[in-house]
Amino acid sequence: MRILFSIFLLYFGFGFAFSATYDGVVGKHGLAMHGEVKYESNFRWFDYVNPKAPKTGTLRLHSIGTFDSFNNFIVKGNPVANIDLIYNTLTTSSADEPFSQYGELAEEIYMPRDRSWVAFKLRSGARWHDGKPISVDDVIWTFNTLVTEGAPFFRFYYGNVQEVIKVSNAIVRFNFKSTENRELPLILGQLTVLPKHYWEKRDFSKTTLDAPLGSGPYRVKNFEPGRSLILERDPNYWGIQIPSHKGKFNFNEIRIDYYRDNDISLEAFKSGEYDYRLENSSKNWATGYDIPAVSEGLIKKNLFNHNRPAGMQGFIYNTRRPIFKDARVRQALALAFDFEWSNQNLFYGQYTQSRSYFDNSELAATGLPSKKELELLNPLRDNLPSEVFTTSYAPSKGGGPRAMRANLRKANGLLNGAGWVITNGKRVDSENGNQFEFEVLLVQPGFERIVLPFTRNLEKLGIEVKVRTVDTSQYRQRLNTYDYDMIVSSFGQSLSPGNEQRSFWGSDTAAMEGGRNYIGITNPAIDTLVEHIIEAKDREELVTATRSLDRALQWGHWVIPHWHIAYDRIAYWDKFGQPIITPSNGVQLMNWWVDQSKASILSNKLESETSALNN
Repeated sequence: MRILFSIFLLYFGFGFAFSATYDGVVGKHGLAMHGEVKYESNFRWFDYVNPKAPKTGTLRLHSIGTFDSFNNFIVKGNPVANIDLIYNTLTTSSADEPFSQYGELAEEIYMPRDRSWVAFKLRSGARWHDGKPISVDDVIWTFNTLVTEGAPFFRFYYGNVQEVIKVSNAIVRFNFKSTENRELPLILGQLTVLPKHYWEKRDFSKTTLDAPLGSGPYRVKNFEPGRSLILERDPNYWGIQIPSHKGKFNFNEIRIDYYRDNDISLEAFKSGEYDYRLENSSKNWATGYDIPAVSEGLIKKNLFNHNRPAGMQGFIYNTRRPIFKDARVRQALALAFDFEWSNQNLFYGQYTQSRSYFDNSELAATGLPSKKELELLNPLRDNLPSEVFTTSYAPSKGGGPRAMRANLRKANGLLNGAGWVITNGKRVDSENGNQFEFEVLLVQPGFERIVLPFTRNLEKLGIEVKVRTVDTSQYRQRLNTYDYDMIVSSFGQSLSPGNEQRSFWGSDTAAMEGGRNYIGITNPAIDTLVEHIIEAKDREELVTATRSLDRALQWGHWVIPHWHIAYDRIAYWDKFGQPIITPSNGVQLMNWWVDQSKASILSNKLESETSALNN
């Protein structure tokens, strides 16, 4: 392949820069999914960082459960939290755009207009923590290993890559099977690059507690298997001055301690064992922080608004189970969930009921399909519920005994229609007499209080439900093998959905262990709509395709929708400095820093209180 390098002079106001051309394509500093990137080639840092943030102090975090592996790229084991901080990717995302990537390991990105391939030119100064340079061979080995030996997700995420080739010692190129996968150049930039010389001596398919070699801003300092991990900032980190990293990774150490469950971890936070907590429990947020440290201002308790799609959390059916095959059954069970009562009595009115898989964004489907949506949906009518075309979706409404009596009557009719009838007070299959019973599998004990009112309503329908809470290791194993009836889980989304939708809903992933198609969906119409998302040529097409998929998912009754909020609930000990701007994607903790003045004041107050207690 012919390689041409020419020089272009670009005046920045303070100097000149050079951009190379490869195979007729001018190298770029960044790529946008649609349109142009926000930050021009001469940008020095992102708007939402403090480029003068000091590099000092310790950030103490927490995680739930345990860990037994540093290999977070395979299905086996329980991977340790935050290990991604020891690695680099080819490019990195900005947090204030729908989907744009800027150079990290790559200093230039080459992509033709038809997006038939993408090439990355590596930075000459990029180094592994052992001092060896990061090479094109590392990139190629990483990609090939992940798609052959890594978790199934990688095979589908990068499924449209034809080949990866070494163009030169500096340039790696990915050729594509087609030009229709518009997202592929950007998600290849998200590839975590691994050291070939390190992993070639090891079995990549197995779990390991050997601290891995990385190249990122942090490296493993110490750990206790299953209990804690300490990362230390690499003082010689090669990438600290690149624009996409300026003002980030400001802590000298990051310590992660593990706790059995959220209740225990909350008490640990309040006692000062760690510094920062993203609170997911409405009950805890409303009542769990009524302590002197909060009232005295030692702990800050703040809400941070964001514009991220909420995704979909809910009770998730495993449709591999025969009892959940019929959509009428799934709809009937959803009628037994009283969100309004739960929100008032359990959640302190903090939540909004979810109705879309893309709530809190323009991607959510509302009303009836638009003309452009119908152009996508009409050819798929035979494999879609008729309501997709005729009715605006809304989850069932509860709100107390009267509303639930009406819901349960409707649910009873749906169950009868599906062949599940009442005999001697029990819901049974009219053909074989088998009882309708299933298990809700949980990993957090705190969720039992939410599930139990739901199960009591199901009992009124003659359905027997068991709730089982297991540890994280067992839960992960059962999740990977689809050994459950119903779980509580979520499908996270972004403002730019793409190839990851295959792993959520794609027919090819339904039988693959370790995948993310928890529901077990195998529907050709949904497969087609996912491909429309991936192939969208502009923002308008992406929004149209995503709303169309949303409608198909809504009316499939694949989950019992839960709730969402449009802000993050964060509590933290008052030792941090924060950038002035919080980006649209929400708080970016790696942009915070330890404010030594605040930390000293906090330390003195705590010492004074301890001394007073001892006296």
